[in-house]
Amino acid sequence: MVSSTSGTGLHVASLADRPDLETAMLTMESTWPDYIRPDPVLVHWIFERHAAHQLVVLDDTRTVVARAASAPLAWDGDPAGLPGTGWDEALRQCMSDTYLGRPFTALCALEIAVVPGHQLRNLSARTLRALQDHARDQGFGDLLAPVRPSLAHTATHLSMTEYAALTRPDGLPQDPWLRVHVRSGGEIVKVCPASMTISGSLTQWRDWTRLPFDTSGPVDVPGALTPVVADVARGHAVYIEPNVWVRHRLDTPTDTKDHKS
Repeated sequence: MVSSTSGTGLHVASLADRPDLETAMLTMESTWPDYIRPDPVLVHWIFERHAAHQLVVLDDTRTVVARAASAPLAWDGDPAGLPGTGWDEALRQCMSDTYLGRPFTALCALEIAVVPGHQLRNLSARTLRALQDHARDQGFGDLLAPVRPSLAHTATHLSMTEYAALTRPDGLPQDPWLRVHVRSGGEIVKVCPASMTISGSLTQWRDWTRLPFDTSGPVDVPGALTPVVADVARGHAVYIEPNVWVRHRLDTPTDTKDHKS
């Protein structure tokens, strides 16, 4: 079902209800760096198997302006058990939980992205709210997110633990995207130090970044949260991105049922 956000001119649809929007969702322009390349097989599997949890935000012209991708998980509710390999592990666990028939208890946000030029409409917060509402309506107890802080790339001299702990005088996180999550009821739980691992040949990294990658060792790449480590002798480079686990506790309906695929 397509829902409207009252007074905003925005409409939210899932790919289960609007499969015709899948291409527009996948090809939507975003601000992600070219080197952020998740496993396409797992991503497409989740889009097909769990289309109900992939949300598209459209404006009044029915143009896609934001998206929210997510994966259901069988989570025991213990924050200590959230994996250090956050984003990557969420995809793998979703597949495992699905095939083993485990009841899903939480929804994990994989991405919330807004088309460049629409950020001033507060679309990131609105899209997060739409995903919260969706998770609540589906009976999930929690919305989890391995969050990529929006300005962490400007403070790479700090560890992610140190960066996530930075606050403003009002007590809210200094990072704008973490602040959106906390304002929306999220709780910063822990850091996932190896949330996403991206490896590639030196040729690929040169194409992605327009940098020479001609010496071994750490390479500072624009937008990266940690240096990319190059090995010229072996012809490859590896980027390991840290994220921050955020938990949104949801008020679930009294008639919550197990979710299985």
